Amino acid sequence: MEHLTTLDAGFLEAEDSDRHVSLAIGGLAVMEGPAPDYAALVSVLAERVSEIPRFTQVVHTHPLDLAAPEWVDDVQFDLAHHVHRIALPEPGDDTALFRVVADIMERRLDRDRPLWESWIIEGLAENRWAVLTKLHHCIADGISATRLLAGLCDGADGETFANRIRAAAESPALRPSWPSLNPLDWAGGIWHLSTAVTSAAARIATGAVQIAAGILSPADSSLIGPVSNLRRYSAAQVLLVDVAMICHKFDVTINDVALAAITDSFREMLMHRGEQPQRNSLRTLVPVSVRSADASNQLDNRVSLMLPYLPIELEDPIERLQAVHRRLTRAKSGGQRQAGSAIFSAANYIPFALTAWAVRLLTRLPQLGIVALATNVPGPRHRLSMMGRDVQRLLPIPPIALHLRTGIAMLSYGEDLVFGITADYDAVPDVDELASGIEAAVARLVAISEATG
Repeated sequence: MEHLTTLDAGFLEAEDSDRHVSLAIGGLAVMEGPAPDYAALVSVLAERVSEIPRFTQVVHTHPLDLAAPEWVDDVQFDLAHHVHRIALPEPGDDTALFRVVADIMERRLDRDRPLWESWIIEGLAENRWAVLTKLHHCIADGISATRLLAGLCDGADGETFANRIRAAAESPALRPSWPSLNPLDWAGGIWHLSTAVTSAAARIATGAVQIAAGILSPADSSLIGPVSNLRRYSAAQVLLVDVAMICHKFDVTINDVALAAITDSFREMLMHRGEQPQRNSLRTLVPVSVRSADASNQLDNRVSLMLPYLPIELEDPIERLQAVHRRLTRAKSGGQRQAGSAIFSAANYIPFALTAWAVRLLTRLPQLGIVALATNVPGPRHRLSMMGRDVQRLLPIPPIALHLRTGIAMLSYGEDLVFGITADYDAVPDVDELASGIEAAVARLVAISEATG
């Protein structure tokens, strides 16, 4: 039996802390039509699911949390409990599709069964169909979940944009570094080691203080507050080649451009609500992958976090883009990523009963500082297919919880950068405007880049 890590189990505890929350993540694949025979599709899914252990395992917990939960085989596993079929009402457009997605994602998964579902959605406009796959966040983070979902497609080679992220590039040395036999080198080696350890500890401490301050400092925004049990979903899509042009012009990253576009759209949303954006109006939870290349195929959560203030108070698009770049650079160098990783790693060496109690307590306290979630997930570099049908769109679906009323997941797929937006139904009725605002913000940056040569 394999135990859940403290971080994995923490997603179960966070879900239990609020009856309005479902901490499942999802992926929506929209395929060209016509849809294949349903029985044949279920047969193919059954074959591919059998190769993924987590899809036939349940979470086994211990009384009084005396040990961490474990993954155990479900001896009564029945695929019929996990694969469902539904059709959209006419005209089968994105509005109808996104409403069904929100309805499915807002419901919790049954803890007595393996924590996943697949929904075959028929009746899409232009003779298309879709598959929505939903799994609990305790199984995987964005990167490992994307690899898992790609594995359900035809002949997926597993090649994604994930090999470009920082953690994957930081491969450990292949051979040990033996100490020098020259005594004259020993003092210098000890000095460099102690200096490196002291510097790392100082950075982690600084990052921990910044994270604590970010959580405890109240934000000035209607975007933060309790969530209901109903959700809305929408999506935006832009071309990666356009984003790359902006990156080249202004010497920023894809993540910088995406977050600047999100900031722009949030600014327009608040101003339409009659609110004046302030500097502390958009402190954002930005997960950071710490998954190394040799762990790319493991199903678990390997993330740290940053809590930057996105510059929603700035009006000029280029100033906003450059401010995003500066603030993320400062957050990366300030130790937040290292502090989050150190905290999650250290928690695995503490008796689980203590960590479970601490997580349970912390997730029940109303946090007032973090306004939104924005996570960047490197997706498949090449277009996928299922049963010979081309996957035209691949949309990520993030969860919301802990007073974060809006979650945005960015997924690179082939030639596109897609933004999937989950929002509280009552608090964010303007989620479609948020999606269209992201596309408009990227278009403005493209126009400025072209106009300036």
